[in-house]
Amino acid sequence: MGILDQLISAAERGVDERRARVPLGELQARLGERGQDRPFREALVRPGMSLICEYKRKSPSAGPIAPGVELPDQVRAYEAGGAAALSVLTDETHFDGSLEDLALARRSCGLPILRKDFVVDEYQLYEAAVGGADAVLLIAAVLDDDRLREYQVKANELDLDYICEVHDKEELSRALESGAEVIGINNRNLDTGVVDIQTTYDLITDVPTGHTVVSESGISRREELIELERVGVDAALIGESLMRSDDPEEMVRNLAGMSDATSEHFLP
Repeated sequence: MGILDQLISAAERGVDERRARVPLGELQARLGERGQDRPFREALVRPGMSLICEYKRKSPSAGPIAPGVELPDQVRAYEAGGAAALSVLTDETHFDGSLEDLALARRSCGLPILRKDFVVDEYQLYEAAVGGADAVLLIAAVLDDDRLREYQVKANELDLDYICEVHDKEELSRALESGAEVIGINNRNLDTGVVDIQTTYDLITDVPTGHTVVSESGISRREELIELERVGVDAALIGESLMRSDDPEEMVRNLAGMSDATSEHFLP
């Protein structure tokens, strides 16, 4: 079984276990308890390169990333540094995340939040809406065409934004045909773990004007962000390098160019 198949299987088991504890009807009844809306997509298209800063404890490829780094401290540092949005891993088996992390992040900062997980069931969209997310990740490699469309519709019904994640031209074509407007280009091959930022450059030329593009994985330097913005990328999702930083607030500020006179925009 490949890495991606393992991730999908774990996600399916997790959904079954959580649904046994909290039936869908209970989640539906709690939708009215949601707090104030924090528009996620709007945060990605503000002037300049928007940074989606991620909190994750470990990954299948890297193992433990930053033992001892507390979520409230980290997300407040991201916000203080100028992050546009937050990504929180909620996968338990392979990333040591949880829905409790999502709720804690919501209480700890004012940023719009992406629930980053392997969505394999509509139930997870309700979990995200009730748990404090403003957006969800829909991965083309995980979902067939019907579910890719259905989950976008359901996300809209639940007032959730979404990123449709792709890694190659076929997945990009499927995402565009599904009607996705926010395209996340993952530079990481989910089956091998190999990261190549060239993936974004190879795919962005096929993304029609008017779509929002997010580059994900393998980004750690401002120079990379400058070049990504030059080719039309709107936002970058950055996780591991920030989690390993001794001063994540300052790193976010530097990545965003906030210390420069041109901090409003990367381009000279």
